[in-house]
Amino acid sequence: MPETPESTPQPALFTWEFAADPYPAYAWLREHSPVHRTTLPSGVEAWLVTRYADARQALADSRLSKNPAHHSEQAHRSGRVGIPGERQADLMTHLLNIDPPDHTRLRRLVSKAFTPRRVAEFEPRVQQLTDRLIDGFAGRGSADLIHEFAFPLPIYAICDLLGVPPEDQDDFRDWAGMMIRHHGGQRGGVGRAVKRMRSYLAELIHRKRADLGDDLISGLIRASDHGEHLTENEAAAMAFILLFAGFETTVNLIGNGVYALLRNPGQLALLQESIGRGEQELLATGVEELLRYDGPVELATWRFATRPLSIGGVEIPAGDPVLVVLAAADRDPARFAEENTLDLARKDNPHLGFGHGIHYCIGAPLARLEGQRALATLLTRLPDLRLAADPAELRWRGGLIMRGLRELPVSFTARQG
Repeated sequence: MPETPESTPQPALFTWEFAADPYPAYAWLREHSPVHRTTLPSGVEAWLVTRYADARQALADSRLSKNPAHHSEQAHRSGRVGIPGERQADLMTHLLNIDPPDHTRLRRLVSKAFTPRRVAEFEPRVQQLTDRLIDGFAGRGSADLIHEFAFPLPIYAICDLLGVPPEDQDDFRDWAGMMIRHHGGQRGGVGRAVKRMRSYLAELIHRKRADLGDDLISGLIRASDHGEHLTENEAAAMAFILLFAGFETTVNLIGNGVYALLRNPGQLALLQESIGRGEQELLATGVEELLRYDGPVELATWRFATRPLSIGGVEIPAGDPVLVVLAAADRDPARFAEENTLDLARKDNPHLGFGHGIHYCIGAPLARLEGQRALATLLTRLPDLRLAADPAELRWRGGLIMRGLRELPVSFTARQG
């Protein structure tokens, strides 16, 4: 006798099989337990919010604090919530961990670096970096697009934006690599990488005070010197989170996006034809659809109930952690028609890939620019790009918040210049 939907058992969460394709499990949760209490791999108990309407409500609810001090347990003291290594390196006072009014003040300072005008001015540099990285492997006929392209592109871009001198940027690349490989790397490596980055940022802030430029760190120093009350620790934490959030999100946007296109050859062909005609519309809507379909951030960063509240009819006690599952919300059939279909021309697409509310990703304009330039240049310069591995053999990075491939082997006709 076949199982009825009511008797279908809950799929396992947080296994390697789940990491490869979490969407069936999220569909089950949306249907049967849309606000679901679970024990995370770290041992912390938290609520998962999986329906689109509930997710939007939770992301904008002021009763859900970003400050881990509101956690009813002491797990945040041992580093089991938040970004690995940030507490030990004294880097907690950044946008992902604070609420208004401090959040409002710090976000206002940083938002000046991500205006449409500033991002547009940065486009030639992003294109230069994109071409330089492709030059490095185009003549070989094969590449790992994560390590040779999707990873270094946003690292170098955000370093330029922050004002990290070119001679120091490879150090940042090494530290960032340790941070995103922390589930498969040397024990304690992520903590050491974060501490090294913290020491470097403190030193860089001191150096820049004597030689201010037009970069973001110089802008933070100027604001501090003109009465905005930005402490050195806040400046270092701000630079840290812009680097951390600004590079891994884009690594995954490019990697997941290219992978999705290679798995959907009809959509890939449509995009290549549109780019070949010099059009921009399908590229723009296509990046938004890739953010919805298999976005770079699987779960929004930690929130904590400051008092009892109800989400989707479920009562959440004060002090409990709440994790909004963006990947589940963005495939909710109650909001998106043909939710499991990649449709690059999708117009009605208010996805949550960059969040919602006051914590909406401040670097979204730069991530969009990098995603569009990366895809357009890859598909133009390497038109016969193809996957060089069985999809079943690809591995996804472990971790709770981000969703990204460890590697993406591709092949193509070798080209010089």
